[in-house]
Parts: sequence; C-alpha cells; structure tokens
Amino acid sequence: MERRLSPVLVTILLLGIALLYIPMVVLIAYSFNASPLVSVWGGFSVSWYARLAHNREILDAAWLSLRIGVIASTSAVILGTLAAIALVRFRRFRGRFMLTAMVNAPLVMPEIITGITQLLLFISMMHVIGWPHRGALTIVIAHVAFCTSYVTITVQSRLQSADRSIEEAAMDLGAGPVGAFVDTTLPIIAPALVSSWLLCLTLSLDDLVISSLVSGPGASTLPMVIYSKVKLGVTPDINALASLIICVVGACVIVAGVSMRRTERRRTAERQLAES
Repeated sequence: MERRLSPVLVTILLLGIALLYIPMVVLIAYSFNASPLVSVWGGFSVSWYARLAHNREILDAAWLSLRIGVIASTSAVILGTLAAIALVRFRRFRGRFMLTAMVNAPLVMPEIITGITQLLLFISMMHVIGWPHRGALTIVIAHVAFCTSYVTITVQSRLQSADRSIEEAAMDLGAGPVGAFVDTTLPIIAPALVSSWLLCLTLSLDDLVISSLVSGPGASTLPMVIYSKVKLGVTPDINALASLIICVVGACVIVAGVSMRRTERRRTAERQLAES
C-alpha cells in the first residue's frame, strides 16, 4: 500500500524548492535587463552578455578558476582514492588513527583557519627553500588539501559496500592485484569517483576565503573578481555571469546524473544476467 505525503510535508517541500530556485530564476531574468540599474526593469536585452564576452578581466579569472578546479579535482580524486583504499583494505597499520584524523579534520575546520595555516606554511617554505611562490600553484595545493577529504569519505563508503570476492576471483583467474582492481572494483566505485570529482570541482570554483589568503599577484580567481566587483554594488554583467554559471553547472549535473544512472542500470542488468 502506497503512503501519501501529508499536506504539511508537501508544503514544506514546495517552500524549500521555492527558497532555493526562485532567486536563481529572478537573477536569470534580470540578466536580460536593458537597464544598468539592477532593481529597475528597462526592457529585454542581451547586451550584458555581449559586454561580458569582451570583459578580459572576468574571462581570464574564469579560465584560471577552471584550470585550478580541474587540476585540483583530479589530484584530489587520485590522493583521496588511495587514502580510501588504505583505510578500507588495511584495517590495522601504524598511523591509521592519524590518517583518519587528518582526513576528517578539513571537513570540520573553518575555512578561515585552513587558509591562515596554509598561508603561514607557504610563507615558511618560501623563507626556507624558496618555494612555492604565491600564485596559482599555491591555490591548487590549498584546494587539493581540503578537497581530498571529501573524496576519501565518499570513496571509502563505496568501497566498504563493494564485494571484495569479485576482485579475489579475478586474481584467482590470473589477474594481478592492480589489474583485478582496475577490471572489477574500479567500475563499481566509478560513480563515487565521478561524483567526488564534480564535488571537488564545485568546491574549488566556489572557494573565496582560502583562495584570497593563499593567492598572489596576478592570480585572481573568478570568486575573487566577483567579490571585488560586488562590494561596489551588483551590476547586470555580474547577473549575466552568474546566470551562465548556473546554466553550465546545471547542465553538467544533469549529464552526469543521466550517465551515472545508465551505467548503474547496465551494471544491474549484467549482474542479473550473470545470476540467472
């Protein structure tokens, strides 16, 4: 017997959706505002998008943020997956408690504290060994440091639910440990890897506090540029930029969701076929 949602739960759900998405709809609508005043509607126009396409400062910042996000997300997925394998496959080893604490610490640490500690680390390293110079590289290192924790937690939960016997069967048939992991376990944890990569990319593109502290001259990310402009008042070109970001992120989430669902369905069908 199907249970019906109560009117109270439906009302709460609709209110939550409205609070989340109505501001986005309003922002997208006002990005087509012809008036330079954000709060005054002056007719439909795409002039702000055209002006945004010729704004070199914003385009350079967006390209820098994208490069940092891709590099940091890929590095964090590699390091986080290795850490998750160590925590799941090796139950007892020296330093396990320390590794677990180091993985969980960035999840609860305030960003301002993380940024200050990393800034002090980079300054100390610069005085001692003359590296690294503050800029895009230090932003990447900082983003990898806090993104790795999210990857480790996500992949660890997926690995714990994976059937280890499939990998052991592959090794019994002649595959090496690495080959067996790649052929059997890696496809199982692939959805966790993809979701972790997308989460890290989002966190990297969205970060402002840590990036502001560890960046250097000529390394202004998109959130830093937007924040510097918003302090003087929101302008229609910022609305256009935010609308583009919402559309791109929404499209990526939809594509990733559809792809992961198809992969899961195909894997379920293959498992049922093998069991029958």
